[in-house]
Amino acid sequence: MHGPATSLSTSVSAWLLVLLCAVSGAYCLRRAGRSGGGAAAGEAAMGFGMALMAVPLRLGGGWQAPVLGAVFCGAALHALWLLRGGPHHAHHLVGSLTMVYMALASGTGAGAGPSGHLHGQGAGPPLLTGLLLVYYAGYVVLGGARLVTVGGTGAVADAADAGGAGAPAGPAEVIRACRLAMGIGMLAMLLTM
Repeated sequence: MHGPATSLSTSVSAWLLVLLCAVSGAYCLRRAGRSGGGAAAGEAAMGFGMALMAVPLRLGGGWQAPVLGAVFCGAALHALWLLRGGPHHAHHLVGSLTMVYMALASGTGAGAGPSGHLHGQGAGPPLLTGLLLVYYAGYVVLGGARLVTVGGTGAVADAADAGGAGAPAGPAEVIRACRLAMGIGMLAMLLTM
């Protein structure tokens, strides 16, 4: 069952995840440029980092894990700074710390397969991985429900996350869809651990 067809489908799904994360990161970067930064810049870094981490090839050397770990430690510090604006930024902190965790787990080589993805036993503490899976599964379900319901209760938090006191720098549905896409990407990457 683990023949060339399975390898090809895994590679295709990995590249689709890379594309999804990169497009979400690019949209968030565009929003950050129009709204003056804030949470959109952190989301852009998250999207591009997730895209780089999801690349199914090892790009040579062991530089990826330390560089991604450092970038996401910086993103975690940025998220801590954003928390002074309210608890609705806590997700950014959880996301950044999750990316540090996955970068460190991939850097140890424990559970890494030939595609560069994490899988199998030993990739990280099973309890922590399980808790993160539950968190992101709930985030994806809640994000999908908010996306489906027009004018839901998340409008205030979305406006605040989009750049501060002003109006969001993009349609609320697109912002929610980008967040949902990145949540699905994070869930997919955690499932490979």
